[in-house]
Amino acid sequence: MTAAEGIAIGCDHAGFALKREVLSKLREQGRAVEDCGTESEASVDYPDYAAKVARSVADGRHALGILVCGTGIGMSMAANKVRGIRAALCHTEWEARLARQHNDANVLCLGGRVLGTGLAFAIVEAFLTGTFEGGRHQRRLDQMAKMEGAR
Repeated sequence: MTAAEGIAIGCDHAGFALKREVLSKLREQGRAVEDCGTESEASVDYPDYAAKVARSVADGRHALGILVCGTGIGMSMAANKVRGIRAALCHTEWEARLARQHNDANVLCLGGRVLGTGLAFAIVEAFLTGTFEGGRHQRRLDQMAKMEGAR
């Protein structure tokens, strides 16, 4: 699996069912995906799984990441603590597409208790097939990168 094609996916207990469905669909499509856990609906701490996926993307081991928790809020907050991560919580295909086009988002966050499977698949597909437009958007990414260094 090369970083250019690889996707890291992770979840907590509340996102386990949806992660399992998304993972299965991605593998059916022949996509290279690494499952970073969790492995059941037993209660776990979402920051542990957000860190695994986010660090994998930030380190270049995977091109993109997908995280699922109950609402997606906790995962997005935790993933965005990792330098170089631009995690986007998306509820629609349009948000996912724009997250890639305008923000060069590299981690998609989903709410397992918020989204149905069909919509989640559509959001994932929009995210994975989206591309960064650059141009005026690059200036904003550069501003965010400077903010990361100002801690």
